[in-house]
Amino acid sequence: MTAPPTARISWRDTARLVPSRYPSAGLFDKVASADDLELVIELEAWTNDRVNTEVGLVHAVPPEEWIAGKPMSSVIMAAFCHPNPLGSRFSSPQRGAWYAGRHLDTAIAESLFHRGRELEEVGVTDARMEMRLYRADFRNTFHDLRGGDPSFARFLDPDSYAASQALAARLLASGSNGLVYPCVRSAGGECIACFRPPLVAGVRTGGHYEFRWQADAAPLVRRIATG
Repeated sequence: MTAPPTARISWRDTARLVPSRYPSAGLFDKVASADDLELVIELEAWTNDRVNTEVGLVHAVPPEEWIAGKPMSSVIMAAFCHPNPLGSRFSSPQRGAWYAGRHLDTAIAESLFHRGRELEEVGVTDARMEMRLYRADFRNTFHDLRGGDPSFARFLDPDSYAASQALAARLLASGSNGLVYPCVRSAGGECIACFRPPLVAGVRTGGHYEFRWQADAAPLVRRIATG
């Protein structure tokens, strides 16, 4: 299978929405360096449940790619160390990725779909969820599934991630930085799945939003706070 082409992108203010219950600071911010983090894990992880919970699957990411000792380190690393148990479009249950929409409306459409599906799976039809918006910048080369090539259709299946996860595993192993691709939840939207923590630049909060689901009604979204 031929790999998709690559493209150098320069995207500012990409949008990622994460439930507000997850903190924006943690162990990765507090240690001075990745070397210190390794030492903390070795000393405490076997007996300290908090450390185990916070670092997640950190060893799925090579230590040279760990982010530590600066603001938002924990936010960045959480995307990679706490993957979806079933995997996502371009990531596995063993290692996550930083997903974001190029624009906020794309991120909202993606987040509403995935959070709504989680609620459906547990039979919940009326719920509120507070989401924190993170902005980040990307300026590097990524594999590119945009352009409408029909051979890429299987990687953009709205219902199955089997083909896309297989592609992502192969690209990750070959050293890829990740992929940019068209959003299948919002016409005209574009998304990024970044495989490498050091490439997630300038992370900052951009406010809070409330998602509201009610039976037999379209989900509602409203901004409730600034960053």
